[in-house]
Amino acid sequence: MRRRLPNAARTGRIAPSGATVNADTIKTLIEQGLPGASADVRGDDGVHFEATVVCDAFAGKLPLARHRMVYATLGDRMGGEIHALALKTVTSDEAAR
Repeated sequence: MRRRLPNAARTGRIAPSGATVNADTIKTLIEQGLPGASADVRGDDGVHFEATVVCDAFAGKLPLARHRMVYATLGDRMGGEIHALALKTVTSDEAAR
């Protein structure tokens, strides 16, 4: 007989190791991975998040490249512990407008 994972583990809310991901964790990872960045991350269900990331390193880059930069800071958590992340990525000049 196959053993089933608890519901939270099946849905990705809890990583196999038992670690949980929350908005504060994502904010820290983004800000550490993109020096000078400021991130505002929200997400109440533990798997779906929204983030606004302000970083001058985004200057001159298309939205897809900016998103890839953010995803790189999260590593394997994207698609695993983090099921969905809606991103708004802007430079400080764009944020001031």
